[in-house]
Formats: sequence, C-alpha cells, structure tokens
Amino acid sequence: MSTADRQLSAIDLGGNRYTVEQSLIRNKYKAYDENGNVILRAKQKLFKMKEEFPFVDAEGNEVFTVKAGGIMDVAGNYAIIDAQTGEQVAVLDNDYSLFQDTWTIRDGQTEAKLAEINSRGAAVTLVRNLVPFGEIIPHKYEITDQQGIHVGNIDGQLSLKDRYDISIDDASNVPKEVVIAAAMVIDAIQGN
Repeated sequence: MSTADRQLSAIDLGGNRYTVEQSLIRNKYKAYDENGNVILRAKQKLFKMKEEFPFVDAEGNEVFTVKAGGIMDVAGNYAIIDAQTGEQVAVLDNDYSLFQDTWTIRDGQTEAKLAEINSRGAAVTLVRNLVPFGEIIPHKYEITDQQGIHVGNIDGQLSLKDRYDISIDDASNVPKEVVIAAAMVIDAIQGN
C-alpha cells in the first residue's frame, strides 16, 4: 500500500515543514504550514473514558479523529479514523519508557509498520520524566521509516505554549497527516 493510499480523504498536505502549537489552556492545538496558514486544529475531548481528539481543517470541517484503544492509557494505541470514510487509516502505538519515548505508526488495515517516532537522548528523556519541572525541557524526536532510515524531525521549542517544528525530509513512505497528528497526541498524552 502506498502513502497515497493511506492519505486522509479530506486533506492534502503538500509541504515539508509544519508547526504545531498548543493553546495556553487545555489540550487544544493548531497546526500551521510553512506559510503560517492553519491546516489542522484539534481539541482533546474532556471527560471521556477513552482519550479522543477530533481534528478539523481550517474551515472547521472534520478531517479525522484519534481515539485511544484503552482507558487512560499512557502506553497504548491510538487509532486514526478518517472522518469521510470511517476507515482506520493508521494506528499510533506507544512503547513508553523512562529512557526512550517510542511511537510506532502502523497501517490501519494491515498493521504493518510505516514509521517510528523516537525521542532523542536518553538523559534528556530521563530528566523530563523524573526531575521536578523537567517537562519544561523541550522534546526532540526523530522520525524514521519502516527500515529505520531518517525521514524527519519533531523539535520542541522552549516557549510559554508547547510548540513543535516538524520537518519531513522524505515522506514517500510516511503519511504526513499522521505525523502531525502524532505530534499533537504525544504532547497531550505525555503531559508535555
């Protein structure tokens, strides 16, 4: 299955650089393209037994939803469901550790590994997880394809609002929409 087959039907991302920003209040996010245009917005639904994040485009049209597989599950899986077709496009699997945050992106139908998002630096991850106020240290992630080849980065920025710069150098086998959604979900789930 090619990346084109896994794209979400209501959105087409053409660039290679994106920015994700969290609101000062709640787990509410906006994703911008390299020209500063809003391309996606997401807001974590409150008071849900299972985590849920509906994503809308700049006009407010629902594009996809990310739903947790379990109840309040930090190390679990999150299905990305296309709002137009109702199909599960991808799954984000979290293998949480004090030393390494690893998120695997899997195909929603075949469960084949598409990409992996790994935190860079065990010492930084350990400090973020164990030291009081360690969460103010920005996260930095590397994105690799199914063979472990570097395809991009998610770099946290030190600011009042959580902010991530996403660069995707080669997305021929990695769905960009899923990477952007993953950046928002990772931030919300891990309480960054």
